[in-house]
Amino acid sequence: MAEAILFGLARKMIENLGSQTFQEFGSLWGVEGELEKLKDTVSTIHAVLQDAVEQQNHNHQVKHWLEKLNDAVYDADDLLSEFSTEATRRSMVSGNKVAKEVRTCFSCSNPLAFRYKMSRKIKAMRQKLNAIAEDKKNFHLKEYHVEPKAVREPTHSFVREEEVIGREEEKKAIIELLLDSNVEENVSVIPIVGIGGLGKTTLAQYVYNDEKVKNNFELKMWVCVSDVFELKSIIEKIIKSAIGDAPRNLEMDQLQIQLREKIDRKKYLLVLDDIWNEDREKWLNLKNILMDGLKGSKIVITTRSKLVAKITHTDSSYINLKGLSKEQSWFLFEKVAFSKGQVTNNPTLREIGLEIVKICQGVPLAIKSIGHMLYCKETTFEWLFVKNNLLENVTLGNGILPILKLSYDHLPSHLKSCFTYCSLFPKDYEMDKETIIQLWIAQGLIQSSNRNQQLEDVGEVYFKDLLWRSFFEEVETYEGLRYKMHDLIHDLAVSVGGDECKLIGFGGKNINEKNHHISCPLSIGLSTETLRLLVKAVKLRTFLLTCDKHEFGGLEESMFNTIILSFKSLRALDLHGLRITKVPNSIGNLIHIKYLDLSFNEKIETLPASITTLLNLQTLKLCSCERLKELPIDIRKMVSLKHLYNDGCDNLSHMPRGLGQLTSLQTLKLFIVSSSFHAGGVGELKELNNLRGKLEITHLEQFEEPNSESIVVNLRKKQHLENLILKWYHQDQVDNNKDEKLLEGLQPHQNLKYLEVYQYEGVKFSSWVSSLTNLVNLRIKNCKRCQYLPPLSHLSSLKSLSLKTMNDLEYISDNDMSKEVPASSTTLSTTIFPSLKSLTIDACPNLKGWWGRTRRDLVATTSVSTPDYQQDLSHNSLPFFPLLSYLQIINCPKMTSMPLFPNLKESLYLENVSSKPLQETMSMNFLAPSSSSLLSSSCPLSKLTRMILESIEDIESFQAEWALYSLKELRIQDCPKLTSMSGAVHYLSSLCWLSIDNCEEFDPLRDMHDDGMEWRCLICLRDLYFTGIPKLRSLPVGLQCISTLKQLSISNCPNLRILPELTSLEYLRFERCEPNQTSLLEISCLTSLRSLLHGDNYLKNLNKFLGQYGHGINHLDSFKVWEVDAAKNELETQNERRCMYLGIFRTI
Repeated sequence: MAEAILFGLARKMIENLGSQTFQEFGSLWGVEGELEKLKDTVSTIHAVLQDAVEQQNHNHQVKHWLEKLNDAVYDADDLLSEFSTEATRRSMVSGNKVAKEVRTCFSCSNPLAFRYKMSRKIKAMRQKLNAIAEDKKNFHLKEYHVEPKAVREPTHSFVREEEVIGREEEKKAIIELLLDSNVEENVSVIPIVGIGGLGKTTLAQYVYNDEKVKNNFELKMWVCVSDVFELKSIIEKIIKSAIGDAPRNLEMDQLQIQLREKIDRKKYLLVLDDIWNEDREKWLNLKNILMDGLKGSKIVITTRSKLVAKITHTDSSYINLKGLSKEQSWFLFEKVAFSKGQVTNNPTLREIGLEIVKICQGVPLAIKSIGHMLYCKETTFEWLFVKNNLLENVTLGNGILPILKLSYDHLPSHLKSCFTYCSLFPKDYEMDKETIIQLWIAQGLIQSSNRNQQLEDVGEVYFKDLLWRSFFEEVETYEGLRYKMHDLIHDLAVSVGGDECKLIGFGGKNINEKNHHISCPLSIGLSTETLRLLVKAVKLRTFLLTCDKHEFGGLEESMFNTIILSFKSLRALDLHGLRITKVPNSIGNLIHIKYLDLSFNEKIETLPASITTLLNLQTLKLCSCERLKELPIDIRKMVSLKHLYNDGCDNLSHMPRGLGQLTSLQTLKLFIVSSSFHAGGVGELKELNNLRGKLEITHLEQFEEPNSESIVVNLRKKQHLENLILKWYHQDQVDNNKDEKLLEGLQPHQNLKYLEVYQYEGVKFSSWVSSLTNLVNLRIKNCKRCQYLPPLSHLSSLKSLSLKTMNDLEYISDNDMSKEVPASSTTLSTTIFPSLKSLTIDACPNLKGWWGRTRRDLVATTSVSTPDYQQDLSHNSLPFFPLLSYLQIINCPKMTSMPLFPNLKESLYLENVSSKPLQETMSMNFLAPSSSSLLSSSCPLSKLTRMILESIEDIESFQAEWALYSLKELRIQDCPKLTSMSGAVHYLSSLCWLSIDNCEEFDPLRDMHDDGMEWRCLICLRDLYFTGIPKLRSLPVGLQCISTLKQLSISNCPNLRILPELTSLEYLRFERCEPNQTSLLEISCLTSLRSLLHGDNYLKNLNKFLGQYGHGINHLDSFKVWEVDAAKNELETQNERRCMYLGIFRTI
């Protein structure tokens, strides 16, 4: 049983029973006395729960008592939910029409009857709990008002070097930090962070005993801190480690004097092993006493909590310990699990061992625990038994789970219940933080005594706590940041979740009446048989589908109805992606439900009116219900609704009236403007000031009265809104003045981080954009008539800027450059957009430059002493982007001037633009690397890894000063004047991929000596493609010096005559070439060749070709020919030849 959830429920009941709502309606209905007694009873039980949990493992009567209590508490919580729901109905203002409708639908016709019924139920429940509370006296349970903490065995400083496996890199990193004296403070802290069992203590021991470390420190001390972070005790331990004898009967002041004297003017190393303290003040009290050491003194701490690392460490970095590699894990397992020679004598055991190691996920303690268990077992049966019962086996004795459970035991009760609930998600499941918090709230696991604090904000704190304590790990996905549990942490969650939280097995046969929270992978499916087994869990509160949203299953309306009628206690129901066509009217029976997910059911067209009777519903997810026509007309009745996910509902035509009355709403993904009489206008947004996250307002062209009061949507007051998308869909000629007035009235709060504007038809953009000082991402798309943008250079937080399809835009800023960028006091360029990392400009055919007038224009009109000075000043007068990493400019043929971009790292993509901005960037005159800390190198683009140049009409060559040291991928296409890249080839030492396509003047040997031996500098080249290069007569001989070259493709190069001996080449492709085959196809020299693809129409006689070159290709895996049907037919008729060569080729 998941006692943590029971703790959470009991705590929630106590808080609810003491709330103003329960007190007021208890008095109104004459049950205040019963509610007070019920609160006292639950409080009494809550105080002894901890002791009962500890006793149940060896006392079956206590275990049975806990099971009865668990059932009773769930029943009591249902009753109190029923009570509060009725209170919500009656708390509505009596004159309010909605309130009258709700009372008519849901309240008893006779208030006295309801009062009597509720009083009777509460009294019966109190008596039931009283009886259970009385039984506790039989077990002599103790009251705990402070949660007890588990204790770990004390550690020491010694480890044998040969006992440490696979931590050389981590040891090296820590020793570098230990030996580094170039630090600000005399004493600096190095945290080692990781989950239990990863070997943090072992790594600290490994470093502590290193000879270089021993020689670097005059004094070394080791203290195992563990759970109790008590200042006096820790100082006593440090002194004992330093002098070898424990101080006796000294007061705190005497202790701190003795310790400070001992470390004074000494360069010391102190290891504080196994720290759990997250109180920063306690840490600072200890740190202040330790600061008298000589400069270069170090404190190494080991902890499971990132929060501990943060409060002890001034720097943001720390040693984040990961699991061992697959090879290291096997080496360790082999060492502890096998007796000498056993692994080689029994390969079956090796295979089983490899599977066990995989399950252990690189955690040394898990590997050693299981390995030691297997050491005395010699039969395959015994090994298989351990593997198949791995979770149970590692729970016993000194295995990994008891070690990990120390972390769990140190959690406060509210985090225990939240973590336990996460056992519902399968291994490797990528959790969405918002969803997890909403589910926690739905189950009452998050409470706040502050009425002004949103539960979502409290949940955010809970989630971060679990993340900091290493229960969750961050995962980058294409959908953004997600979170998962390490496999062993997941095993821990399943272990503490017990029967309370259950992942349904195949067939659903592991379901029973003790299950209150169930999750189901869609691969199992909701068959009739599964549903029949599922109804055993009659008090089910959670049903989740933990499948990917695209793994669609099926749920008929009758089965949906069965779920509703069988599980009336549900708080959370997730039925996403089940091809539901209709939501039954019985959905209104789920009076307790707080979380409902119907996303990705694309055939749902309407929702039943009864859904608006769900007064407790907080989260309604309808994402990608593509055929949904409208939201419920009476949505205003859903007074608890906080999160409405309607993004991807492409068939929605309007928003219902009354939506604006849901003032608790925090999530509204999509708002559709409509001119329809029965639709809610944009004025519905006016009072929704709790909106947060993302809001998309679409079909703004439907708005008809820009001067009307209804335009006031109060976006400026929505301070929690981070992401705003504004979309117009104009079909006809429009009045741009109308769009400009409308956009002006949609000014958001300056906290906004993301803004996207689509198909706005105004000529001028609103000036408020310049005031969004926290804006991180700005996207403007299909605003074809826009000619003027506000100044953007003041957006100091902007990291990404995208301008697409802006036909009339001539300058990104209509100001003179001098108004936005101060003149530099040196000849070096000044910076602009200090945070910008990504810039995309696409399909702006009339864009000429960034500013209407630059300082370079002044140079052209001013009398200056020398032309060289003019040129130098011209380049260096333009500002540059200091952090820009990604730049894409497409179809902007008139653009010739923009800020320079010397520090690009990720990608440069230029298509159908002038090469002038590139040429100017490459010609930047950096005086010296030290002259500006913002310049990553003295050479422009020296950090760039990817470059694509396409349809650049005016680029002629890569100049000698183009030092592209880091470039890994270079693609050049349709550059008709490009003749050579000889100047830059010496610097392309990191290039892996080179593709040159349809460059008719390009010759790889131009301006080179020795037939292109300079190409040997491309020492990392792996893939080389030449397409449509008529001047290609021979490949550079320097290619034969490149051992990394594996793939060569040559297409439409009719003048190619010679291939060098490319002995490392594995894949060769010819297409539409007419070579002198005798000189070109000396394939026997290509000794590493595995695949030859030939697509020439000129190879008329394949039989002749095979006869001439067959001896040179008998090592190929693959020989493919296309566009040679006649040759293939000829081959088929030559049976003798066919038999000889078909055995050589995998595919013909």
